[in-house]
Amino acid sequence: MKSSPYSRDGMKTPTVMRWVLAALLPGYLTQIYFFGWGYGVSMLLLLLTAVLVEAGVLAIRKRPVLETLKDSSALVTAALLAIALPPFLPWWMYVMAGSVAVLFGKQLYGGLGFNPFNPAMIAYALLLVSYPVAMSTSWALPLGLAEPADILTASRIIFLGDPLVQLDALSGATPLDTYKSLAGVELSDGIWQKPIFGEHVALGWEWVAMAFGVGGGLLLLKRIITWHIPVCVILGLSVMAMLFGWDPDRSVPIHLHWLGGSLIVGAFFIATDPVSAPTTTLGKCWFGIGIGVLVYVIRAWGNYPDAVAFAVLLMNFTAPLLDQITQPKTFGHQKPNRTLIKVQVK
Repeated sequence: MKSSPYSRDGMKTPTVMRWVLAALLPGYLTQIYFFGWGYGVSMLLLLLTAVLVEAGVLAIRKRPVLETLKDSSALVTAALLAIALPPFLPWWMYVMAGSVAVLFGKQLYGGLGFNPFNPAMIAYALLLVSYPVAMSTSWALPLGLAEPADILTASRIIFLGDPLVQLDALSGATPLDTYKSLAGVELSDGIWQKPIFGEHVALGWEWVAMAFGVGGGLLLLKRIITWHIPVCVILGLSVMAMLFGWDPDRSVPIHLHWLGGSLIVGAFFIATDPVSAPTTTLGKCWFGIGIGVLVYVIRAWGNYPDAVAFAVLLMNFTAPLLDQITQPKTFGHQKPNRTLIKVQVK
């Protein structure tokens, strides 16, 4: 933490978590509008799973169940997972994701405030590595390419895997995956003619990204987060895209990086997790830049078109070190204490 003097902040953890949920709402409702009720059904399933698993673990640990659940952190984890995961996965994958996030991402380390990694991203990465086909082909097609699934159709797909529902007519690859697979094979003018890109950037996806940006702006106004991590995430990716992806015939253009995937929600809602991110101002900047650079590296040269989860988890490893080497100067000292090894002489 920064050095004293401190000012008292009346916003407690439950209040912060509820503001985060409120800030997620514009982007979430935009997702449902453009991509259907798969996101609604998966959200309910993940919320229920996260709350039940957390309650069970707390009971086993003999910790206060209701008092802990009131902090709403399990709801935030489930909401982030529901937004990040494809909307047409089988129901048991959502149960697995919610359970892993709470058990291995949070409670294994002692609960809220002790987890070194973002719980939602741990579960997302596990599913992506374990079930790459389902995680790559279960994305809903946007409004304009398909009729968004209503709540009954989405429930039949998720819970029953109903063969009568033509899933191929409702789901497909993401814009990032589509452009990456065609870059170097077709010219950019031909790629942009694909229906999934619409008339702007990525049909439906750009509006979802901007809606999450509005929610991120709300968190900034409420001073729940600071600008350092989101701006540096976008800056880090943008610099890499300008240096290595300047040719749209061979690389994904920078504006598709911004609005065609999960960069915005990752920058404002995932990377800014106060537990697993650095606390110093300079540490936050390096943390954000590292995430942006890694997102581009994995997107451009890796096997995954959207790399926010892996980038955040890798930079979570560095957060303690960044806090140590970026400590600010404290009152009464001539220089900041940034030594890596402290030796106490008696």
